[in-house]
Amino acid sequence: MVVASGEFQHAIDLASGLSRSKDSVVFAGPKGCGRRHLARAFHGWSPQAPRPLVELAVAGLTEGDQSKAIYGSAEGPGALKRAQGGSLLILEADLLSPGLQTKIADGLRSEQIGSGGDDGPPGLGARIIATASEGVDPPFPGAMTKTIAIPGLDRRHEDILPLAAHFLAEFTAEKGLDPIGFTADASAAISGASWPGQVRELRSRIRQAVELSGTGAISVESLMLASEVEEVMSFKEAKRAFETRYVEGLLRRCSGNISRAARLAKKDRKDFYDVIRRTGVEPGLFRS
Repeated sequence: MVVASGEFQHAIDLASGLSRSKDSVVFAGPKGCGRRHLARAFHGWSPQAPRPLVELAVAGLTEGDQSKAIYGSAEGPGALKRAQGGSLLILEADLLSPGLQTKIADGLRSEQIGSGGDDGPPGLGARIIATASEGVDPPFPGAMTKTIAIPGLDRRHEDILPLAAHFLAEFTAEKGLDPIGFTADASAAISGASWPGQVRELRSRIRQAVELSGTGAISVESLMLASEVEEVMSFKEAKRAFETRYVEGLLRRCSGNISRAARLAKKDRKDFYDVIRRTGVEPGLFRS
């Protein structure tokens, strides 16, 4: 888990401590901020770790489908039964119907969550953990649950660049590449961006940048980020800037060998020569 900020470290410390208790825990924060990631770690730290962690997404389901997904039906067991002895992670639990929130809260209070019928298994069966949006009433009203607030990236600025470096290492490893890093402009843009999509958006941008940059350093153009004060370049200018960085990265990797660079780019040697001439890159500068 990548963490540099005190706010996120506080959330991790709370989760670590509560994981060893019997409490039901709700991880609240903006979507994409790492709630699900921390909830999975919570289960891994808990006494329930040897048993299943069953995740259930309830957003977009009708009340009837939500009930079937949790408690099961004639068609098969629900998530609660499949998580027996382990943990049931309800994603976006604040989107459960009010009736089901009350039913689960009653079950948490009485420790009698079953299948909804007389033949239901006695006892809680599974530990309930959940994610919820920030700024809403906690799910399961009246039940004794603990809430851990997960701050968004706007409140954990120190985490942004370490997370970006972590994702860069992840995606370059997938492609068998050595991570070169970020240009100075790219680092500044990453650090200065607002990231409304949180960690999920940052991860997606780095994946996209690795795809676009190939073997070169990650640039602002490949991230498709621009600061508010920076003039946004035209599509033609962005394309030319990307081609230049791409060609430089390939030639650096191939020590200026144009034929080898063309093969890596999966282009005909003549076509690759045309790209080199268009960008104005000098291959001799990369020959050792």
